Amino acid sequence: MKKTVVKEIEDLSKDIAGTTGFLKIERGVDPAIVEADWQSLQADGFVVMKNLIPADQCDAIKSELLGLLSHKGRNAFEGLKTQRLYATLTKTRVCDELALHPRILALLDRMFMPNYLLSQLQVINILPSEDAQFLHYDDGFYPPPRPRPPLGAASIFAIDDFTTTNGATRIIPGSHKWGDRKPGENDKAVPAVMPKGSAIFYGGTFWHGGGANESDAARLAVTVQYCEPWLRQQENYTLGTPKSVVAKLDPQLKSLLGYSILPPYIGMVDGVHPLRVLEGE
Repeated sequence: MKKTVVKEIEDLSKDIAGTTGFLKIERGVDPAIVEADWQSLQADGFVVMKNLIPADQCDAIKSELLGLLSHKGRNAFEGLKTQRLYATLTKTRVCDELALHPRILALLDRMFMPNYLLSQLQVINILPSEDAQFLHYDDGFYPPPRPRPPLGAASIFAIDDFTTTNGATRIIPGSHKWGDRKPGENDKAVPAVMPKGSAIFYGGTFWHGGGANESDAARLAVTVQYCEPWLRQQENYTLGTPKSVVAKLDPQLKSLLGYSILPPYIGMVDGVHPLRVLEGE
């Protein structure tokens, strides 16, 4: 393999990338679909992808997840009548495919630098009589001021139908372009109504929030959040996910957890790629 002549930092990055490599995955998604999704994302701040996974997969996911849910939220943001499952990757494999859906990753390939990361994967089950969550944007904990490009992004998969009465995520189209202001009386949030198996995807600067559940049934969803590879993730996967679990994951998922580098050195372990350490153990 031809070696890069290293004279400056850009050369160093190319040299390290050449020896460790980025995961180069052919997504297999129609470019016209990706372009349409991208244009909606730029114009409105979100895109709804209907029937992204089949109904029987939703049923299998729901059957597995309901047995893992117990605790309710600790505050109004988490939802006092909402069940949440954290550290999902340590407890089940049924959500792995959601984190790796090619149509979602095709958008992330455009949004972020290579080897972007999984920030968190969480299950959210809004129970009857739950109040609406206050509106927020997901990457608000990162300090750079708005307006700015998103530093994170999220997908919410509807495992149950999202309706106007059962807690469908409320969204404010166009709010991703806002500067340093919060929603006002004239900013109307609308429910992201969609059939089960669908997903809504948006950037981290997009204002949204869970809806009130005024129905007599729970509303189950899985949210998968991502971030730029140079940012700290919400979930500490290197500490929280046993290496015995990591070793069995899809290579793409290993990379998303942080078993990857942003050349030349971000994410390395003792000067080498973290995968070499994992495989060596």
